[in-house]
Amino acid sequence: MSKPASPSASRPADADRRAWTAAAIARIEADFNRSADTHLIPMRLPGYADIDVYLKDESSHPTGSLKHRLARSLFLYALSNGWLRDGRPVIEASSGSTAVSEAHFARLLGLPFIAVMPRDTSPEKIAAIEFHGGRCHLIEHARDLNSESERLARETGGHFMDQFTYAERATDWRANNNIAESIFKQMALEPHPVPTWIVCSAGTGGTSATLGRYVRYSRHDTRVLCADPEHSVFFEHYERNLAGTASAAPTPCGGSRIEGIGRPRVEPSFIPSCIDAMIKVPDALALAAMRWVSAALGRRVGGSTGTNFVGVLAVAERMRAAGRSGSIVSILCDSGARYAHSYYSADWYAARGIETEHSDALITAAGEGAALPTLPWAGTPNTPG
Repeated sequence: MSKPASPSASRPADADRRAWTAAAIARIEADFNRSADTHLIPMRLPGYADIDVYLKDESSHPTGSLKHRLARSLFLYALSNGWLRDGRPVIEASSGSTAVSEAHFARLLGLPFIAVMPRDTSPEKIAAIEFHGGRCHLIEHARDLNSESERLARETGGHFMDQFTYAERATDWRANNNIAESIFKQMALEPHPVPTWIVCSAGTGGTSATLGRYVRYSRHDTRVLCADPEHSVFFEHYERNLAGTASAAPTPCGGSRIEGIGRPRVEPSFIPSCIDAMIKVPDALALAAMRWVSAALGRRVGGSTGTNFVGVLAVAERMRAAGRSGSIVSILCDSGARYAHSYYSADWYAARGIETEHSDALITAAGEGAALPTLPWAGTPNTPG
């Protein structure tokens, strides 16, 4: 039987590991230091003269989406916890954008990266992951993403990043240029510098948690609305949380058609108490809003941005009905360039039976000031109009 290594014998390996971790963190911080912040774009809504709307354009990150912030935070969190090792793969369960961003940071550190994702993920996202040096491991059912990621991590000796568990805790929600701090800095010189509402959507729940925590920590009166897509359990879970029945499992669903947001199960990073209200958005309406925003900006955006924008219209209508002026900030999550084969393809809509004409008319009218159809809404008792 071999003797256990003495403490002095283990020091060089430990020192090498700590040196590699320190160098890895320095590379990520240098990458951040040479990257600019994202733009805050004012957007005029003709029917809401006293309400200013802004879109935080997260598509301008180096990897093209809001998930760049999350990936950076997840890597720094994993490194600081001692979970990453030189030469060992990083594995993530992702439908695309998080994997694109994590592939970027893995390549920055010289680590192999494997994205476990549904087989029907858009080819544009698969190509983007591969462009950044990642490998795509495609599976049939979204419900198996985590178990397959855990299996790969065991077999390869790698680390499963697990965005859906760690998103809400990996981000420094008090500062460090998180998305909330960035929004408030950029709003400082606007007519209504403290937004009445910030509207986001939930994939992991990390962004809604960061926004909700930051506005409370900074003692702002801003409210956070989370817009949930049609095939997702978050809205039902939030309703049950308000009613004190959150222990009951939400009705299972097949998984969201709006890539990057919505989930078939409640994820650990979704914290209902961090948000003030939720709205349930039909996919047809979300995608009509996506097309409306794309036309207004002169460039394509993704479906999650459309989902958010339906939430913007809903809170703008509530503010107007209450006679309130103010500002609303939402998130432009990613570019529509990633969805040429889906949201910008007539065949995709036909195959899924999603109508477009009626929804386009509703969103156009809402942008000009007409009320949206009544959508499911849930809010805390003190949620304002």
